[in-house]
Amino acid sequence: MGKGRLEAFSDGVVAIIITIMVLELKTPHGSDLAALQQLVPVFLSYLLSFVYIGIYWNNHHHLFQASKHVNGRILWANLHLLFWLSLVPFVTNWMGESSFAALPVAIYGVVLLLAGCAYTLLTRVLVSRHGKESTLATAVGADRKGMASLVLYALAIPIAFVDPRIACAIYTIVAMIWLIPDRRIERLLNQGDKGESHEQYNQASPPVQD
Repeated sequence: MGKGRLEAFSDGVVAIIITIMVLELKTPHGSDLAALQQLVPVFLSYLLSFVYIGIYWNNHHHLFQASKHVNGRILWANLHLLFWLSLVPFVTNWMGESSFAALPVAIYGVVLLLAGCAYTLLTRVLVSRHGKESTLATAVGADRKGMASLVLYALAIPIAFVDPRIACAIYTIVAMIWLIPDRRIERLLNQGDKGESHEQYNQASPPVQD
């Protein structure tokens, strides 16, 4: 089956998630800098989560650019990912309102960990559908960055009960790692497009007469 509806639905959910998060940025009651200072933890948690949602949207887009078709397993795996991402506004607001207390920071890490696991599962289901020799499988490879991220999330969760600042620093480091563009899928797709264009040109060109 086609992938258009899945991509449109996913884009809509991501847009709603970002909208919910920004609506949690309440207008300060005062008109001085002291009133704004009270919103600093909320804004920082929003900023971190906005970056994470942006990273997921970006990678989700590239993932399905390299995918040709979907099936029922892929639809459910995608919904599984969207479920954990839909919890990001809740844990973001809780973490910010509590000024980065230990439990909210740890639960934030749990949501990130489960979202990361869901994305890994989605990737594997897509690779299984398209085959190990597909462009998608070649681009994803061993996914060392994804595995490293899951390990860091798992480490940050217990660390949050010792020092929430260290846990938040780990979340930030993982986000910074993913901000570095991964152009493997784009590069492979561009190579495929050039190859197809060259083949089409050869087919369209008339044979040379001796």
